[in-house]
Amino acid sequence: MSSMSRRHLMFAASGLAAAVAAPRLVFAQAAAPAPAAAAPTGPFMLPALTYPTNAFEPHIDAKTMEIHHGKHHAAYVANLNNVANTNPQLGTAKIEDVLGNLNALDDSIKFTLRNNLGGHANHTMFWEIMGPNGGKPEGDVLAAIDRDLGGMEKFQNDFNAAGGRQFGSGWVFVTVSKDGKLAIETRPNQDNPMMDGKRALMGNDVWEHAYYLNYQNRRADYLKAWWNTVNWAKIAERYAAAKAGTLGV
Repeated sequence: MSSMSRRHLMFAASGLAAAVAAPRLVFAQAAAPAPAAAAPTGPFMLPALTYPTNAFEPHIDAKTMEIHHGKHHAAYVANLNNVANTNPQLGTAKIEDVLGNLNALDDSIKFTLRNNLGGHANHTMFWEIMGPNGGKPEGDVLAAIDRDLGGMEKFQNDFNAAGGRQFGSGWVFVTVSKDGKLAIETRPNQDNPMMDGKRALMGNDVWEHAYYLNYQNRRADYLKAWWNTVNWAKIAERYAAAKAGTLGV
């Protein structure tokens, strides 16, 4: 992309495969985003929780939920809106297109979007796939878990082990392919499977801010307890969307 400069960069809004023919978005170099906790006016919104912050006690305490959602996730949204002030194209681009084309971006903005748009995508998924009285996996999702992940007990043990091995901050995901195949994968920091052209069916946040008030350094205990918060009906919806090719964040 020879037209890319240190102050201007371009990527195809519809993906790298259509890079030549697709309309291009041009981002200006942005100043370092302010670490604000509340989102300013802009195209990005903090998604409202569909349950009270104490819905998961004693597994996840209300204070952790308040800080995690209202401070940490809100800061990613505020940072994105700060970037969108000088790059309004960001507010109209699909999140999966931006995260899937990070390498086409100039370094002056790439890492800001990697951290903050990745964090926004990860947390939007996270709040969605949790809920009180989440039931049990059944139907196509259960069949896929049995087929690809060795059944529920093995799946949960392997998922928890992967989350426990993730060094420092990061996420443990179940990725889903277009043909419905599942795999357990981890990512550092706020990286998202969309950065590798994949989709997350579900995932757990293993940053310390997700559990430290209640569990301190006992990440393994948090990983086990978190299963009590999973909304399997929502995960079934995401699985159907993935197979239909419509699963976004």
